[in-house]
Amino acid sequence: MPPQLIDSTSTAPAQPGSVALVLLAAGASSRMGQPKQLLAYRGHTLLRHAAETAAATGCAPLVLVTGAVHEPLAAEVADLSFQVIYNPEWQTGMASSIQAGLAAVANFKPRACLIMLSDQPLVTPELLRQLISQQQQTQAPVIAAAYGETLGVPAIFDRTQFSALSQLQGAQGANRLIAALGTAVGRVAFPAGLLDVDTPEEYAALLTRPQSNA
Repeated sequence: MPPQLIDSTSTAPAQPGSVALVLLAAGASSRMGQPKQLLAYRGHTLLRHAAETAAATGCAPLVLVTGAVHEPLAAEVADLSFQVIYNPEWQTGMASSIQAGLAAVANFKPRACLIMLSDQPLVTPELLRQLISQQQQTQAPVIAAAYGETLGVPAIFDRTQFSALSQLQGAQGANRLIAALGTAVGRVAFPAGLLDVDTPEEYAALLTRPQSNA
């Protein structure tokens, strides 16, 4: 079953050659025991925080991909310029959600697509803009965030990589393609990326983290 455009709140058409942004929020949060996208953070939910961060970049179109939870997530971005896509294949893994997002932006013919997650609350608009700027300047196939021993999302993919992203399967995420490209991948340091929110313990660590260091 193909991904379904459930709701579109996009208010301005994207121009060909723009940078699209896909925000992935389709998972079931099994390790958290509740939808982590809706956990409270700084007066909002984690999803709303991620969506506002995404919107601040100026990327267009903006696409939110849902799955295990849909209506409450769509409501969180109802006043933002997001297309909301429900991925009926979300249980097969992240690859299907990436592909749903890419399908949603295809008609806009973006020059690149930035992929981010809803469970990395320490991502900032400045980090995302740096990824975009570096990719535009270098024309690298991918510019990825670097944290610990990882090169991963958030990351921006040149349109030449869309076909490879569309060939990912199952639980394979964008990190698999990043690893396959090796030294061709550029990087932007993001040490705070070591903290994501998959478990109650990680959520507690987030809430006790000094805000001035986020």
